[in-house]
Amino acid sequence: MPNDFTWLFLAALAAATLMRLWLALRQMAHVRAHRDAVPPGFADVMPLAAHRKAADYTVAKARLRIVDALLDAVILVALTLGGVLQLLIDLWADRLPVQNLWHGAVVIVTVFVLRGALGIPLDLYRTFVLEERFGFNRMTLVLYLADMAKGLLVAGLLGVPLLLAVLWLMQAAGPYWWLYAWALVVVYSVFLQLVVPTLVMPLFNKFSPLQDATLAERVTRLLQRCGFRSKGLYVMDGSKRSSHGNAYFTGFGAAKRIVFFDTLLSRLAPGEVEAVLAHELGHYKLRHVLKGMLLGWATMFAMLCALGLMVEEPWFYAGLGVQTQTLALGLLLFLLVASEFTFFLQPLVSLYSRKHDCEADSYAASHASAAELVRALVKLYQDNAATLTPDPLHSAFYDSHPPAATRIARLQAGT
Repeated sequence: MPNDFTWLFLAALAAATLMRLWLALRQMAHVRAHRDAVPPGFADVMPLAAHRKAADYTVAKARLRIVDALLDAVILVALTLGGVLQLLIDLWADRLPVQNLWHGAVVIVTVFVLRGALGIPLDLYRTFVLEERFGFNRMTLVLYLADMAKGLLVAGLLGVPLLLAVLWLMQAAGPYWWLYAWALVVVYSVFLQLVVPTLVMPLFNKFSPLQDATLAERVTRLLQRCGFRSKGLYVMDGSKRSSHGNAYFTGFGAAKRIVFFDTLLSRLAPGEVEAVLAHELGHYKLRHVLKGMLLGWATMFAMLCALGLMVEEPWFYAGLGVQTQTLALGLLLFLLVASEFTFFLQPLVSLYSRKHDCEADSYAASHASAAELVRALVKLYQDNAATLTPDPLHSAFYDSHPPAATRIARLQAGT
Protein backbone atom coordinates (compact mmCIF):
# COMPACT_ATOMS: atom_id res chain seq x y z
CA MET A 1 0.00 0.00 0.00
CA PRO A 2 1.26 3.51 -0.79
CA ASN A 3 2.41 5.59 2.16
CA ASP A 4 3.60 9.16 2.56
CA PHE A 5 7.05 8.30 1.23
CA THR A 6 5.46 6.86 -1.93
CA TRP A 7 3.90 10.22 -2.74
CA LEU A 8 7.11 12.04 -1.84
CA PHE A 9 9.05 9.78 -4.20
CA LEU A 10 6.53 10.25 -7.01
CA ALA A 11 6.59 14.01 -6.50
CA ALA A 12 10.40 14.10 -6.62
CA LEU A 13 10.48 11.86 -9.71
CA ALA A 14 7.82 13.93 -11.48
CA ALA A 15 9.52 17.23 -10.63
CA ALA A 16 12.96 16.03 -11.75
CA THR A 17 11.66 14.42 -14.94
CA LEU A 18 9.53 17.41 -15.92
CA MET A 19 12.48 19.73 -15.29
CA ARG A 20 14.72 17.54 -17.47
CA LEU A 21 12.14 17.64 -20.26
CA TRP A 22 11.57 21.38 -19.94
CA LEU A 23 15.29 22.13 -19.99
CA ALA A 24 15.75 19.97 -23.09
CA LEU A 25 12.86 21.72 -24.85
CA ARG A 26 14.28 25.13 -23.88
CA GLN A 27 17.68 24.12 -25.24
CA MET A 28 16.16 22.99 -28.52
CA ALA A 29 14.10 26.16 -28.96
CA HIS A 30 16.95 28.50 -28.03
CA VAL A 31 19.51 26.83 -30.29
CA ARG A 32 17.08 26.69 -33.22
CA ALA A 33 16.31 30.39 -32.80
CA HIS A 34 20.01 31.24 -33.19
CA ARG A 35 20.81 28.64 -35.84
CA ASP A 36 21.09 30.98 -38.80
CA ALA A 37 23.42 33.62 -37.37
CA VAL A 38 26.93 33.10 -36.01
CA PRO A 39 27.39 35.10 -32.77
CA PRO A 40 29.19 38.43 -33.44
CA GLY A 41 32.41 37.46 -31.69
CA PHE A 42 32.75 34.35 -33.85
CA ALA A 43 31.64 35.63 -37.26
CA ASP A 44 35.21 35.77 -38.58
CA VAL A 45 36.34 32.36 -37.32
CA MET A 46 33.25 30.12 -37.39
CA PRO A 47 31.68 29.33 -40.78
CA LEU A 48 27.89 29.51 -40.88
CA ALA A 49 27.74 25.89 -42.05
CA ALA A 50 29.69 24.75 -38.98
CA HIS A 51 27.46 26.83 -36.71
CA ARG A 52 24.34 25.27 -38.22
CA LYS A 53 25.81 21.78 -37.85
CA ALA A 54 26.49 22.44 -34.17
CA ALA A 55 22.91 23.66 -33.73
CA ASP A 56 21.43 20.60 -35.43
CA TYR A 57 23.70 18.27 -33.43
CA THR A 58 22.74 19.95 -30.16
CA VAL A 59 19.02 19.71 -30.97
CA ALA A 60 19.36 16.04 -31.91
CA LYS A 61 21.15 15.27 -28.63
CA ALA A 62 18.51 17.18 -26.64
CA ARG A 63 15.74 15.24 -28.38
CA LEU A 64 17.45 11.99 -27.45
CA ARG A 65 17.81 13.15 -23.83
CA ILE A 66 14.03 13.57 -23.70
CA VAL A 67 13.58 9.93 -24.69
CA ASP A 68 16.30 8.92 -22.22
CA ALA A 69 14.65 10.81 -19.34
CA LEU A 70 11.24 9.27 -20.04
CA LEU A 71 12.72 5.78 -20.35
CA ASP A 72 14.62 6.15 -17.08
CA ALA A 73 11.46 7.29 -15.28
CA VAL A 74 9.42 4.37 -16.63
CA ILE A 75 12.13 1.86 -15.68
CA LEU A 76 12.44 3.29 -12.17
CA VAL A 77 8.68 3.16 -11.53
CA ALA A 78 8.50 -0.37 -12.97
CA LEU A 79 11.32 -1.57 -10.73
CA THR A 80 9.90 -0.05 -7.55
CA LEU A 81 6.14 0.54 -7.47
CA GLY A 82 5.61 -1.74 -10.47
CA GLY A 83 6.86 -4.72 -8.50
CA VAL A 84 9.71 -5.84 -10.78
CA LEU A 85 12.28 -5.52 -8.01
CA GLN A 86 10.15 -7.56 -5.60
CA LEU A 87 9.77 -10.19 -8.32
CA LEU A 88 13.56 -10.41 -8.71
CA ILE A 89 13.97 -10.64 -4.93
CA ASP A 90 11.53 -13.56 -4.81
CA LEU A 91 13.13 -15.30 -7.79
CA TRP A 92 16.58 -15.25 -6.20
CA ALA A 93 15.10 -16.19 -2.80
CA ASP A 94 14.32 -19.60 -4.28
CA ARG A 95 18.08 -20.14 -4.60
CA LEU A 96 19.61 -18.09 -1.78
CA PRO A 97 18.29 -17.13 1.69
CA VAL A 98 17.03 -13.55 1.64
CA GLN A 99 19.27 -12.46 4.51
CA ASN A 100 22.32 -14.02 2.87
CA LEU A 101 24.97 -11.56 1.75
CA TRP A 102 25.09 -13.21 -1.68
CA HIS A 103 21.35 -12.79 -2.18
CA GLY A 104 21.64 -9.03 -1.79
CA ALA A 105 24.69 -8.85 -4.05
CA VAL A 106 23.07 -10.92 -6.80
CA VAL A 107 19.87 -8.86 -6.73
CA ILE A 108 21.83 -5.59 -6.94
CA VAL A 109 23.95 -6.87 -9.84
CA THR A 110 20.85 -8.21 -11.62
CA VAL A 111 19.06 -4.87 -11.38
CA PHE A 112 21.98 -2.86 -12.74
CA VAL A 113 22.63 -5.35 -15.54
CA LEU A 114 18.92 -5.20 -16.41
CA ARG A 115 18.94 -1.40 -16.46
CA GLY A 116 22.03 -1.41 -18.62
CA ALA A 117 20.48 -3.89 -21.04
CA LEU A 118 17.33 -1.78 -21.37
CA GLY A 119 19.50 1.20 -22.27
CA ILE A 120 21.38 -0.59 -25.06
CA PRO A 121 18.90 0.22 -27.88
CA LEU A 122 19.11 3.92 -27.12
CA ASP A 123 22.89 3.76 -26.88
CA LEU A 124 23.07 1.95 -30.22
CA TYR A 125 20.93 4.68 -31.76
CA ARG A 126 23.16 7.36 -30.22
CA THR A 127 26.33 5.75 -31.54
CA PHE A 128 25.35 4.35 -34.92
CA VAL A 129 22.61 6.79 -35.97
CA LEU A 130 23.03 10.17 -34.28
CA GLU A 131 26.84 10.27 -34.09
CA GLU A 132 27.07 8.67 -37.55
CA ARG A 133 24.73 11.27 -39.05
CA PHE A 134 26.96 14.12 -37.91
CA GLY A 135 30.18 12.43 -38.96
CA PHE A 136 31.60 11.63 -35.53
CA ASN A 137 31.18 7.88 -35.17
CA ARG A 138 34.05 5.57 -36.04
CA MET A 139 32.87 2.72 -33.85
CA THR A 140 32.14 -0.66 -35.42
CA LEU A 141 29.58 -3.09 -34.06
CA VAL A 142 32.36 -5.56 -33.26
CA LEU A 143 34.24 -2.91 -31.28
CA TYR A 144 31.01 -1.85 -29.54
CA LEU A 145 30.34 -5.43 -28.42
CA ALA A 146 33.97 -5.90 -27.36
CA ASP A 147 33.81 -2.71 -25.27
CA MET A 148 30.61 -3.93 -23.65
CA ALA A 149 32.15 -7.29 -22.77
CA LYS A 150 35.30 -5.66 -21.38
CA GLY A 151 33.20 -3.17 -19.42
CA LEU A 152 31.20 -5.95 -17.79
CA LEU A 153 34.40 -7.82 -16.96
CA VAL A 154 36.03 -4.76 -15.39
CA ALA A 155 32.86 -3.90 -13.46
CA GLY A 156 32.75 -7.45 -12.14
CA LEU A 157 36.40 -7.57 -11.13
CA LEU A 158 36.50 -4.11 -9.56
CA GLY A 159 32.91 -3.47 -8.52
CA VAL A 160 31.67 -6.76 -7.11
CA PRO A 161 34.40 -7.12 -4.43
CA LEU A 162 33.65 -3.59 -3.24
CA LEU A 163 29.93 -4.33 -3.18
CA LEU A 164 30.46 -7.50 -1.15
CA ALA A 165 32.70 -5.65 1.30
CA VAL A 166 30.11 -2.89 1.80
CA LEU A 167 27.31 -5.43 2.29
CA TRP A 168 29.43 -7.30 4.83
CA LEU A 169 30.06 -4.07 6.75
CA MET A 170 26.33 -3.32 6.73
CA GLN A 171 25.69 -6.65 8.43
CA ALA A 172 28.69 -6.85 10.76
CA ALA A 173 29.76 -3.32 11.74
CA GLY A 174 26.75 -2.26 13.81
CA PRO A 175 24.78 1.00 13.61
CA TYR A 176 27.77 2.97 12.31
CA TRP A 177 28.37 0.63 9.39
CA TRP A 178 27.91 3.57 7.02
CA LEU A 179 30.95 5.34 8.48
CA TYR A 180 33.16 2.30 7.91
CA ALA A 181 31.68 1.83 4.44
CA TRP A 182 32.46 5.45 3.61
CA ALA A 183 36.08 5.03 4.71
CA LEU A 184 36.35 1.88 2.60
CA VAL A 185 34.96 3.60 -0.51
CA VAL A 186 37.35 6.55 -0.07
CA VAL A 187 40.36 4.25 0.14
CA TYR A 188 39.10 2.21 -2.79
CA SER A 189 38.61 5.33 -4.94
CA VAL A 190 42.26 6.27 -4.35
CA PHE A 191 43.27 2.73 -5.29
CA LEU A 192 41.32 3.03 -8.55
CA GLN A 193 43.14 6.28 -9.37
CA LEU A 194 46.36 4.26 -9.25
CA VAL A 195 45.33 1.17 -11.20
CA VAL A 196 42.80 2.40 -13.77
CA PRO A 197 45.25 4.43 -15.92
CA THR A 198 47.80 1.62 -16.19
CA LEU A 199 45.69 -1.55 -16.04
CA VAL A 200 42.12 -0.75 -17.11
CA MET A 201 42.27 1.99 -19.74
CA PRO A 202 44.78 0.08 -21.94
CA LEU A 203 42.11 -2.63 -22.29
CA PHE A 204 40.03 -0.18 -24.31
CA ASN A 205 42.59 2.07 -26.03
CA LYS A 206 46.17 2.02 -27.20
CA PHE A 207 48.47 4.50 -25.47
CA SER A 208 51.69 5.36 -27.29
CA PRO A 209 54.49 7.72 -26.21
CA LEU A 210 54.28 11.12 -27.89
CA GLN A 211 56.48 10.86 -31.00
CA ASP A 212 56.45 14.48 -32.21
CA ALA A 213 59.82 15.66 -30.91
CA THR A 214 59.06 19.37 -31.41
CA LEU A 215 55.75 19.14 -29.57
CA ALA A 216 57.24 16.92 -26.87
CA GLU A 217 59.98 19.46 -26.23
CA ARG A 218 57.46 22.28 -26.05
CA VAL A 219 55.25 20.33 -23.65
CA THR A 220 58.26 19.39 -21.52
CA ARG A 221 59.20 23.06 -21.14
CA LEU A 222 55.61 23.83 -20.13
CA LEU A 223 55.68 21.08 -17.52
CA GLN A 224 58.92 22.48 -16.13
CA ARG A 225 57.46 25.99 -15.93
CA CYS A 226 54.43 24.61 -14.11
CA GLY A 227 56.44 22.33 -11.82
CA PHE A 228 54.49 19.27 -12.96
CA ARG A 229 55.95 15.76 -12.99
CA SER A 230 54.25 12.91 -14.80
CA LYS A 231 54.97 9.33 -15.78
CA GLY A 232 54.99 10.33 -19.44
CA LEU A 233 53.24 11.92 -22.42
CA TYR A 234 50.91 9.57 -24.27
CA VAL A 235 48.76 9.65 -27.38
CA MET A 236 45.47 7.72 -27.23
CA ASP A 237 43.87 6.27 -30.34
CA GLY A 238 40.53 7.96 -29.70
CA SER A 239 39.95 8.10 -33.46
CA LYS A 240 39.01 4.42 -33.57
CA ARG A 241 35.75 5.27 -31.79
CA SER A 242 35.03 8.92 -32.52
CA SER A 243 36.39 12.00 -34.25
CA HIS A 244 35.84 14.09 -31.10
CA GLY A 245 39.09 15.44 -29.66
CA ASN A 246 40.27 15.95 -26.11
CA ALA A 247 43.26 16.02 -23.77
CA TYR A 248 43.47 15.13 -20.09
CA PHE A 249 45.71 13.90 -17.36
CA THR A 250 44.89 10.92 -15.26
CA GLY A 251 46.21 9.04 -12.28
CA PHE A 252 47.26 10.10 -8.85
CA GLY A 253 50.58 10.90 -7.20
CA ALA A 254 53.48 9.24 -8.98
CA ALA A 255 51.08 7.54 -11.42
CA LYS A 256 50.09 10.79 -13.15
CA ARG A 257 50.19 10.69 -16.93
CA ILE A 258 49.22 13.18 -19.64
CA VAL A 259 47.10 11.89 -22.51
CA PHE A 260 46.30 13.49 -25.87
CA PHE A 261 43.66 12.17 -28.23
CA ASP A 262 45.19 11.56 -31.65
CA THR A 263 42.24 13.48 -33.11
CA LEU A 264 43.26 16.56 -31.12
CA LEU A 265 46.89 16.40 -32.21
CA SER A 266 45.89 16.07 -35.84
CA ARG A 267 43.85 19.27 -35.67
CA LEU A 268 45.72 21.69 -33.40
CA ALA A 269 49.02 23.48 -33.96
CA PRO A 270 51.79 22.91 -31.35
CA GLY A 271 51.12 26.23 -29.62
CA GLU A 272 47.42 25.43 -29.39
CA VAL A 273 48.14 21.99 -27.93
CA GLU A 274 50.42 23.63 -25.37
CA ALA A 275 47.68 26.08 -24.38
CA VAL A 276 45.07 23.31 -24.01
CA LEU A 277 47.48 21.31 -21.87
CA ALA A 278 48.22 24.38 -19.75
CA HIS A 279 44.48 24.58 -19.03
CA GLU A 280 44.44 20.94 -17.91
CA LEU A 281 47.54 21.50 -15.78
CA GLY A 282 45.79 24.47 -14.23
CA HIS A 283 43.13 22.16 -12.85
CA TYR A 284 45.82 20.10 -11.18
CA LYS A 285 48.05 22.92 -9.94
CA LEU A 286 45.07 24.81 -8.52
CA ARG A 287 44.05 21.63 -6.70
CA HIS A 288 40.74 21.35 -8.54
CA VAL A 289 41.22 17.60 -8.83
CA LEU A 290 41.78 17.25 -5.08
CA LYS A 291 38.89 19.60 -4.31
CA GLY A 292 36.64 17.59 -6.60
CA MET A 293 37.60 14.37 -4.84
CA LEU A 294 37.01 15.93 -1.42
CA LEU A 295 33.61 17.23 -2.54
CA GLY A 296 32.73 13.77 -3.85
CA TRP A 297 33.79 12.17 -0.60
CA ALA A 298 31.80 14.70 1.44
CA THR A 299 28.73 14.08 -0.70
CA MET A 300 29.15 10.34 -0.28
CA PHE A 301 29.48 10.80 3.48
CA ALA A 302 26.19 12.73 3.63
CA MET A 303 24.36 10.21 1.47
CA LEU A 304 25.61 7.18 3.38
CA CYS A 305 24.64 8.91 6.61
CA ALA A 306 21.14 9.47 5.22
CA LEU A 307 20.97 5.82 4.18
CA GLY A 308 22.09 4.77 7.65
CA LEU A 309 19.09 6.63 9.10
CA MET A 310 16.56 5.12 6.67
CA VAL A 311 17.76 1.60 6.01
CA GLU A 312 16.05 0.14 9.10
CA GLU A 313 12.74 1.95 8.52
CA PRO A 314 9.83 -0.18 7.17
CA TRP A 315 8.22 2.88 5.53
CA PHE A 316 11.25 3.29 3.26
CA TYR A 317 10.77 -0.15 1.71
CA ALA A 318 6.97 -0.11 1.67
CA GLY A 319 6.94 3.36 0.14
CA LEU A 320 8.94 2.03 -2.83
CA GLY A 321 6.86 -1.09 -3.38
CA VAL A 322 9.17 -3.61 -1.69
CA GLN A 323 7.85 -5.97 0.98
CA THR A 324 11.17 -7.68 1.77
CA GLN A 325 13.34 -5.67 4.15
CA THR A 326 17.10 -6.30 4.18
CA LEU A 327 20.08 -3.97 4.42
CA ALA A 328 21.24 -4.90 0.93
CA LEU A 329 17.85 -4.04 -0.57
CA GLY A 330 17.85 -0.77 1.34
CA LEU A 331 21.16 0.08 -0.30
CA LEU A 332 19.78 -0.82 -3.72
CA LEU A 333 16.64 1.26 -3.29
CA PHE A 334 18.69 4.22 -2.13
CA LEU A 335 20.98 3.94 -5.17
CA LEU A 336 17.96 3.81 -7.45
CA VAL A 337 16.06 6.84 -6.14
CA ALA A 338 18.68 9.18 -4.68
CA SER A 339 19.31 11.04 -7.94
CA GLU A 340 15.65 12.05 -8.16
CA PHE A 341 15.81 13.73 -4.75
CA THR A 342 19.12 15.47 -5.44
CA PHE A 343 18.55 16.56 -9.05
CA PHE A 344 17.88 20.20 -8.17
CA LEU A 345 21.33 20.46 -6.60
CA GLN A 346 22.85 19.97 -10.06
CA PRO A 347 23.17 23.73 -10.81
CA LEU A 348 25.40 24.13 -7.73
CA VAL A 349 27.71 21.35 -8.95
CA SER A 350 27.83 22.88 -12.42
CA LEU A 351 28.53 26.34 -11.03
CA TYR A 352 31.39 24.96 -8.96
CA SER A 353 32.83 23.24 -12.03
CA ARG A 354 32.52 26.38 -14.19
CA LYS A 355 34.33 28.40 -11.54
CA HIS A 356 37.22 25.95 -11.68
CA ASP A 357 37.23 26.09 -15.46
CA CYS A 358 37.56 29.88 -15.43
CA GLU A 359 40.46 29.59 -13.00
CA ALA A 360 42.14 26.99 -15.22
CA ASP A 361 41.76 29.29 -18.23
CA SER A 362 43.45 32.10 -16.31
CA TYR A 363 46.24 29.74 -15.29
CA ALA A 364 46.70 28.68 -18.92
CA ALA A 365 46.84 32.29 -20.06
CA SER A 366 49.62 33.01 -17.56
CA HIS A 367 51.73 29.95 -18.48
CA ALA A 368 51.03 29.74 -22.22
CA SER A 369 49.41 31.95 -24.86
CA ALA A 370 45.84 33.14 -24.29
CA ALA A 371 45.51 33.78 -28.04
CA GLU A 372 46.58 30.20 -28.79
CA LEU A 373 44.06 28.90 -26.29
CA VAL A 374 41.30 30.95 -27.93
CA ARG A 375 42.23 29.56 -31.36
CA ALA A 376 42.29 26.03 -29.94
CA LEU A 377 38.89 26.45 -28.31
CA VAL A 378 37.33 27.75 -31.52
CA LYS A 379 38.67 24.72 -33.40
CA LEU A 380 37.44 22.35 -30.70
CA TYR A 381 33.99 23.95 -30.62
CA GLN A 382 33.83 23.59 -34.39
CA ASP A 383 35.25 20.06 -34.59
CA ASN A 384 33.05 18.77 -31.75
CA ALA A 385 29.96 20.64 -33.04
CA ALA A 386 29.50 22.31 -29.66
CA THR A 387 26.87 25.01 -29.85
CA LEU A 388 27.93 28.61 -29.32
CA THR A 389 24.40 29.59 -28.29
CA PRO A 390 23.20 27.30 -25.47
CA ASP A 391 20.08 28.14 -23.52
CA PRO A 392 21.29 30.00 -20.39
CA LEU A 393 19.13 27.98 -17.96
CA HIS A 394 20.06 24.65 -19.56
CA SER A 395 23.71 25.70 -19.38
CA ALA A 396 23.36 26.66 -15.73
CA PHE A 397 22.03 23.20 -14.92
CA TYR A 398 24.32 21.01 -16.94
CA ASP A 399 27.39 22.72 -18.37
CA SER A 400 30.68 22.14 -16.59
CA HIS A 401 32.33 24.80 -18.80
CA PRO A 402 31.27 28.43 -19.23
CA PRO A 403 29.49 29.28 -22.50
CA ALA A 404 31.91 29.75 -25.40
CA ALA A 405 31.28 33.48 -25.78
CA THR A 406 31.86 34.13 -22.07
CA ARG A 407 34.94 31.98 -21.92
CA ILE A 408 36.64 33.49 -24.96
CA ALA A 409 35.74 37.06 -23.99
CA ARG A 410 37.43 36.53 -20.61
CA LEU A 411 40.57 35.20 -22.28
CA GLN A 412 40.70 38.06 -24.74
CA ALA A 413 40.20 40.58 -21.96
CA GLY A 414 42.92 38.96 -19.88
CA THR A 415 40.67 38.39 -16.85
